[in-house]
Amino acid sequence: MIVFPNAKINIGLNITERRPDGYHNLETVFYPIKINDVLEVVEADKLSFDYSGLDIPGDLNDNLCIKGYHLLKKDFPKLPPVKIHLHKNIPIGAGLGGGSSDAAFFIKLMNEKFGLGLSVDAMMDYARVLGADCAFFIEGKPVFAFDKGDEFESIKLDLTGYNIVLVMPDAHVSTSEAYRGVKPAPVKESLYELIKTPIANWKRHIKNDFEGHIFRDNPVIRGVKAELYEHGALYASMSGSGASVFGIFEGLPDLCAMEENNQVFYNV
Repeated sequence: MIVFPNAKINIGLNITERRPDGYHNLETVFYPIKINDVLEVVEADKLSFDYSGLDIPGDLNDNLCIKGYHLLKKDFPKLPPVKIHLHKNIPIGAGLGGGSSDAAFFIKLMNEKFGLGLSVDAMMDYARVLGADCAFFIEGKPVFAFDKGDEFESIKLDLTGYNIVLVMPDAHVSTSEAYRGVKPAPVKESLYELIKTPIANWKRHIKNDFEGHIFRDNPVIRGVKAELYEHGALYASMSGSGASVFGIFEGLPDLCAMEENNQVFYNV
């Protein structure tokens, strides 16, 4: 059985306070985009995981799909072993939620393949155990996210009439690195209200709190955002904790010059 986990972008990201459990409270808007991994699961004699495509660093036994299997196995002890193959296409360390999406789609796939009977809410609860933004990918609809980024409120946001271009520079930003440099602060204007304003206004009011120190330490990422505005973006921002940067355009921009040093995804 094969599914196609998709990426997301963050439109605005405010880090509001540090929590006693070590996480941070935040507010952001998750918006799904059309960059996809390929995830295949087949029943097997033993549990295994392998991958193709982009390199996945670290111990493969720590992969979120493997963790998701063990999480489900606790409540469904008769679950058979599976062979998991992931073709990795969503850039890693890009703030696009690729690993979280893989985990959420794995839970959905297992639910369907083995008839576990899990509701959407139940699948979200499993996903929340695996990561703060995993639950978003269970439904994958635009949402205003708050608390740790795992509580959602539906919003009416449709960008299909625009061209979203995503640029991945030759840079990598780890989540731990991003959070080490951020300074939590209460918001003056809630993103929940700002996102309802015309896109032309977002540039002045909607921000990503990670950009300050990440742009300072990674001028190449800062330069990508500036170049997107030079090419006519209505709004441009780093996604999540970086390193990718997206631009929202009314037309389709000519970014051939940027393709020399960056990976560019059009119409995502």
